[in-house]
Amino acid sequence: MIRKIENKTQGFETRDGAGVRLVRVLGNGTKDIYDPILMLDSFDTENYDDYKGGFPEHPHRGIETISYLKHGRMLHRDSMGFEDEITDGQVQWMTTGSGILHEEMLPESDRMLGVQLWLNLPQKLKMVKPHYQPLKDLPRVEGQGFHLDIISGSYMGTDGYQAPNHPLTFCAIEFTDEAEFNLEVEEDEVVILFTLLGSVDVGGEILEEKTAATLSKGDKVSFTGKQGDIVLFLKSIRLDEKVAWGGPIVMNSMDEIYQAFKELREGTFIK
Repeated sequence: MIRKIENKTQGFETRDGAGVRLVRVLGNGTKDIYDPILMLDSFDTENYDDYKGGFPEHPHRGIETISYLKHGRMLHRDSMGFEDEITDGQVQWMTTGSGILHEEMLPESDRMLGVQLWLNLPQKLKMVKPHYQPLKDLPRVEGQGFHLDIISGSYMGTDGYQAPNHPLTFCAIEFTDEAEFNLEVEEDEVVILFTLLGSVDVGGEILEEKTAATLSKGDKVSFTGKQGDIVLFLKSIRLDEKVAWGGPIVMNSMDEIYQAFKELREGTFIK
């Protein structure tokens, strides 16, 4: 059975960090619908003033942050001592686990276009050791009328980065002509689409630009796009666990949130 759009969420413009202009698509209000994806922010601007403040040092615990840049630059520094920069077509994958302090600064570029999403960690792995993983040479598969960059998981026998804590297939699909994309999936898998640029037709329903959607159950995903459209494809398994959300910290109970902020005040947050 071909999957159809079940839920659609259109992003809204806001600012975060030190005044960075972005489109917030997913957040606290959508966490149950898009489980295990907690948050999705999209960046799309050619104006340096929209992002020059970046995201100064802040804490995280209990999640993985995944930043994909189609265009732009992002400079990462963290409390583990890592310093790294990603640019066009690259990814930073950060497992925050038991706790990390980091900053993401955004040097000037011709265009800032990309996303950051938060992948929830399973309860049993909330306090895993933090880890930073840059992905700078994404495997590319050429299709008929599109090419597909594999951020994580696998596609048609080609492997990308294997998500270390919870299964996630994450691909960026760019249409080079009017074409149809088809993929067989398992019935119990969560499938999420996000239109980074342009719009696509999913079973006769248009998914507009900067819009996320979950798809209904079924064993096949099919949608059509045209030249220049870019769609992010995500496939995972629901966690169905309680979520307690306190700003940059996501745990399973409010007691754990209070404990995390207590540790931040006392200087014991980093394990």
